[in-house]
Amino acid sequence: MLSGMELTAKKSKPVVGLEIAGDSIAAAEVKGQSGELGKVAVAQLPDGAFRDGEVTDPEALADTLRTLFSTHKLSRRVRLGIANQRVVVRALRLPAIDDPAEQEAAVRFQAQEQIPMPLDQAVLDYRVVGGAPATEDSSPTIDVILVAARREMVEATLAPLRKAGLQPVGIDLSAFGLIRALGEAGPIASEPAEEGAAVTGPEGAALYCNLGDTTNLAVSRRRSCLFTRVAPVGLGDFAEQLAAQTGLSPEHARMWLGHVGLSQPLAEISGDASTVAAAREVLSSGVDSLQAELRLSLDFYAAQEGAAPVDKVILSGQGIMIPGFAEALQVGFHIPFESRVPEALRGFDGPTATRLTLSYGLALES
Repeated sequence: MLSGMELTAKKSKPVVGLEIAGDSIAAAEVKGQSGELGKVAVAQLPDGAFRDGEVTDPEALADTLRTLFSTHKLSRRVRLGIANQRVVVRALRLPAIDDPAEQEAAVRFQAQEQIPMPLDQAVLDYRVVGGAPATEDSSPTIDVILVAARREMVEATLAPLRKAGLQPVGIDLSAFGLIRALGEAGPIASEPAEEGAAVTGPEGAALYCNLGDTTNLAVSRRRSCLFTRVAPVGLGDFAEQLAAQTGLSPEHARMWLGHVGLSQPLAEISGDASTVAAAREVLSSGVDSLQAELRLSLDFYAAQEGAAPVDKVILSGQGIMIPGFAEALQVGFHIPFESRVPEALRGFDGPTATRLTLSYGLALES
């Protein structure tokens, strides 16, 4: 439970998935249990309102949310995604326990050892994602994903939403929304799947990587999240680096990153040569950093007991719209990469669809 609300709160009325990043807010409305996409909206945030996954200017965030929901006539019922370094996710293997109360007690007991924060200062939730049957040598077990978040961070994030007149009906890990959004989607239109291409089987898993202001990573099998973390690098960091080097505003720095990309020779790219060169250097360095994060995540997950083999990487988010970035990211890996957007967002242009991916997944039934 997070702040007294289930991570997967049931709903029948329209719910808006809400994803807040460093520079913008993305909102996607889903109508009832049908999963039909309703209204969508994206709004820019004032500089400094939200940083590293946490609220830093509650008044500015509340004002932006109030205007966004009023202008676009969105449902006031929202499910918020969170992703920051003060959320801890752990995989546990426990003896199989049928009684829900006893199971919860066992999880909380293990949480005391696994969670690096006092439990009275945390909000906890967990999901059973698998298990192993009894054998001649062992009793049956269950695999659990445990999520813990600092209570003060959760409350500070919810306060601007309530001030804007919104009704939070649930809080979810952004990674869970990512898996719901893309777990059954196909490749993006510009990269059609080859005939006979391998599909993740029941024993395999996929690493999801959402390249946004921050980078969300999650390993999933059959839409069950087995591992997740927030990488300490993302497009927000790249834009800040370029802005610091060139004197550009963060917004203009983001535009330059998309303009320069990694696919064209520098001499063929229009614009100030020094800015073009700086943007290319930031992107190249960013690819190196993200490759290291992908390898770290794959290695860390593979070391866990009962880890399923990861046989593909699924990319999403605004980073896949930067020319050549996705292609550069997969160099040196020996598993296939593909870039996706949800089927429901195919009617939007690429930048809009990639920005709405997480918010759409957050609004879906789990």
